Amino acid sequence: MGWVTGILLYVLVWWITLFAVLPLWVTPSEPGDLGHAAGAPQQPRMLLKAAITTAVSAIIWLGIYLLVRSPWLSFRGP
Repeated sequence: MGWVTGILLYVLVWWITLFAVLPLWVTPSEPGDLGHAAGAPQQPRMLLKAAITTAVSAIIWLGIYLLVRSPWLSFRGP
């Protein structure tokens, strides 16, 4: 795996992981709060979610990298 492929793979894994982490710790805002949509969270905690996403994505990416570099998964002939 080249460095460009590795970076692109990490971005894809990060993006998918973000959508898995976004619903965590969501409490909807009170009805009638001015300036908020009915389903908007009170505290989005985006920095915490971005940090968790980054850490989890790094672990997933490392697992994929080790699997690609290992001899167990090879598409090349012997």
